[in-house]
Parts: sequence; C-alpha cells; structure tokens
Amino acid sequence: MREVVLDTETTGLDPNDGHRIVEIACIELFNHLPTGRIFHRYINPERDVSMDAQAVHGLSNEFLATHAPFGALADELLAFIGVDRLIIHNAEFDLAFVNAELKRLGRPSFAGEFEDTVALARRRFPGAQANLDALCRRFSIDLTARTKHGARVDCELLAAVYLELVGGRQPGLDLAVAVGAAAQAIIDRPARPPRPHQPSAEELAAHQAMLARLKEPVWLAA
Repeated sequence: MREVVLDTETTGLDPNDGHRIVEIACIELFNHLPTGRIFHRYINPERDVSMDAQAVHGLSNEFLATHAPFGALADELLAFIGVDRLIIHNAEFDLAFVNAELKRLGRPSFAGEFEDTVALARRRFPGAQANLDALCRRFSIDLTARTKHGARVDCELLAAVYLELVGGRQPGLDLAVAVGAAAQAIIDRPARPPRPHQPSAEELAAHQAMLARLKEPVWLAA
C-alpha cells in the first residue's frame, strides 16, 4: 500500500488573501514505512512573505526569489503523488493552498483520498493536544531537528507519528519476508548424515545387564 506524506510552508494563513506556498515536501510510504523517496522544493511565491510566516519557517524573500515558481514543478509534484492517498497534518490547510496553486495554473483541484492525522490523533486521544510537537513528545520522537517549521522535516516527523498512530512499529514486520527468510535458511542448511536408529551391540549388552539387576519386574508378574 503506497501513501504520500505531504506538508507545505506558506507566505501566510489564507490562500484566499493571495498567500502562496513557499516550500513543499512529500515522502513516499509503503505499508506505512518510508521508502527513501522524497520530493522537496522551495518555491518562489512571486509575492512577499508575511513577517509572521517568516518567523515560523525562516524563509526570506531574498532566498525564495532564487527558486522557481510553483508552475515549474507542478507536473513533477503531481507525478510523485500519483493516485495514492495523502497523509497530511491539518489537511484542510495544506490542500487549500495546493488547490489554489493548481487553480492559478488552470488545473483541476486535488480530488484523491487523504488522511488527516489531526483528526486521526483526536479519535485516538480525545481531549489531548493533536499538534505535531505534542504527538512527537507522546511517542518519544526526537524533535531536535525542528528548530523552525520546515516542510521536509515536518514530513519526516509526521511519517514517524503516523506510523505510531496506526499501530506502532508492528506494520514494519513483514510476515512474508520473515517466512521467506526462514524457509531460505532451512534450504541453505547443510545436509547431515542420517542418525542410526538401531541399538549397537554395546547398547544391547548394557540394557540386558540393567534388566538382570531388576527384582520381580512387572512384566513377569503373573
């Protein structure tokens, strides 16, 4: 089962106010585990970043101006996602921005399946905090790399959180692989010579000597 963890950073909070994506990252999962395939891009938003947003992710206008706009990477992004389910923390926010960018390009909105890990966490832990930091602390996931918000590091953390939310590291135990490895070990085991089943002459003599020492054995009782 293939899934894609997605996260974005933006110039502000609302795409309806003209705010845009400045960073996007995707991590491929197979059976809930990262495969190592990652899509990560910084994006020129073609507008200024709000001071509040820059304080969150640390991406300046000068840095972002050196990167390509969203339109230049849209095909690659959509190809990476494919038709598989997205895993997003607070999916409404990120999908609103992705769909706003697609709309600017005259493309249809994302209509695929997605899992909102905020909703998933609230179902599992009613009344508890469901932000990414709180979930990382709950599952003892190292947060030292998260000095600021960033799409790639947040995707990596979310992939670890999602694995815990769906049942911990047990999904990583591939029964088919384990059985196959065990079978191969049996096949590769060196052949041993057959063990003898008939008693030797010495064993027969020892057995008879032991029987001679028995007094009134039960099998001779009338």
